[in-house]
Amino acid sequence: MGATDTVEWQYFPTTMEAVNELKANGYDIFTIEQAQGSHMLDAFRPSAEKPLALVFGNEVSGVDAEVMKIADGCIEIPQSGMKHSLNISVSTGIVVWDIFCKLKAQQA
Repeated sequence: MGATDTVEWQYFPTTMEAVNELKANGYDIFTIEQAQGSHMLDAFRPSAEKPLALVFGNEVSGVDAEVMKIADGCIEIPQSGMKHSLNISVSTGIVVWDIFCKLKAQQA
């Protein structure tokens, strides 16, 4: 709906290429996934000192295992109940809003 006209973006053939470019430019890379050793989103504290890149995976297969290996960490959305799955657009909205609020609070 026109966001590509107002938001800077760049295409990469693979996620690994994008992640490697971001790492080379000093970004912290965090995947959003249910994984052993992940940081729960409510406890995650982003650094205001370093840029942050978030990698969201495919709704069915998740984040690529090779990307998981080179990421600086993994963030998981805490969930209750029997079904531990959220639509990718919902997950993105939850994580981006949470991190936005935390970074804004750090600036205050």
